[in-house]
Amino acid sequence: MRKSLLALLLLAAGGLAQADVQLKAGHPENYTVVKGDTLWDISGRFLSQPWKWPELWHVNPQIKNPNLIYPGDTLSLTYVNGQPRLTLNRGESRGTIKLSPQVRSTPMAEAIPTIPLEVINAFLFNNRIVDSEADFTAAPYVLAGGGESVVMGAGQKIYARGAFADQQPSYGIFRQGKTYTDPVSKEFLGINANVIGNADMLSSEDGITTLGVTRSNEEVRIGDRFFPTEERAVNSTFMPREPASQVDGLIIDVPRGVTQIGLLDVVTINKGKRDGMAEGTVLAIMKTGETVRDRVTGQQVKVPDERGGLLMVFRAYDKISYGLVLTASRDLALMDKVTNP
Repeated sequence: MRKSLLALLLLAAGGLAQADVQLKAGHPENYTVVKGDTLWDISGRFLSQPWKWPELWHVNPQIKNPNLIYPGDTLSLTYVNGQPRLTLNRGESRGTIKLSPQVRSTPMAEAIPTIPLEVINAFLFNNRIVDSEADFTAAPYVLAGGGESVVMGAGQKIYARGAFADQQPSYGIFRQGKTYTDPVSKEFLGINANVIGNADMLSSEDGITTLGVTRSNEEVRIGDRFFPTEERAVNSTFMPREPASQVDGLIIDVPRGVTQIGLLDVVTINKGKRDGMAEGTVLAIMKTGETVRDRVTGQQVKVPDERGGLLMVFRAYDKISYGLVLTASRDLALMDKVTNP
C-alpha cells in the first residue's frame, strides 16, 4: 500500500514538474542564433512562459562560458527523464573545450543580450537612484565656477565643497530629480538623480576642491551634486526568471515623462532588492480596471483588473527598480499593478 502511494506521489510530482515548463505550440526542435536575437526572444520561441527559461536551460560543462549564447550557436531541444531541456552547440568559430587543446578567447560583448541593451543603457547613462535623502544631502556640491560663472560646461573649472572619497579621481555631476514615495505607505523610496556630466579632480585646498568638467549634457549649476562614477551598463548575461515570492507592486513613474506606457518603455516600480527584485525578474502588468456607473443601481463599480503585459527588471535598488516593458497588449499607465507572472 505504501509503495503504491509513494508511486502515485512521485507520478504526481513528475506531472507537476512537467507542467512547470510549458513548451510553446509550434516550437522548433533546433534553432540557430542570429545577430540581433535576444535571450528573451529565443525563450519565447520555445516556451509559452519565457520567464521559465532557467528550468529549460541545460548547462553543458564541456563548453566554455556555457551561459553565454553567440550568433551562430545552435540550440537543440532534448528530453531528460521526460523533462524538456535546451542544449547548446557552439558555432564552428567557437569550438568546445572538449575537442580543442586551446581555449579561444571570446569577448563577452559579442554574446547576445537578454533584452535590447541599446534601450536601457542609454537610459541608465542619464539616470541614477540615490537610496536615501541623507546620502544625497551629504554628497559634495558645486560651490562656484571659475571666473565667478553661475553656469559651467565642459572644459571649465568648478569649485566644490564637501567630503570627496580618497583615491577617486573622477566623479559624476548630478541634479536632483523626482523624489519617490510609496503611493500606499507614503514611505520614502529614493531620489532620481539626473546626470549632468563628469568631472576630474584637480586639486584640494582648505576644504575647497577644484575639478575640471570633462563632459556635460547641459549646463552645470551651483548646487549640483557629485557622486563617484559607477558601472552603468547592464550585465548582458542575466537570465529571465519569475520572483521567488509573491509580489504586489505598482508602476509609480515613467522616467521619460509620458503618461501612456507601451512596448520597450522604461518604468519605475515601488519594489526593490529588499522585495526580492534583481536583474532578470519578470513581472506581469495588470491594467487597473475602470470605475463605471451601474445604470441599473446608480452605483459606481470598479471592473476587474486585466493582464496588460510583461516587464523585466534590469536595475534594482534597495526600495525601487527600473523595468523594461517587453509585451503590451493594451495601453498601460501609472499606478497599474505589477505582480507574479
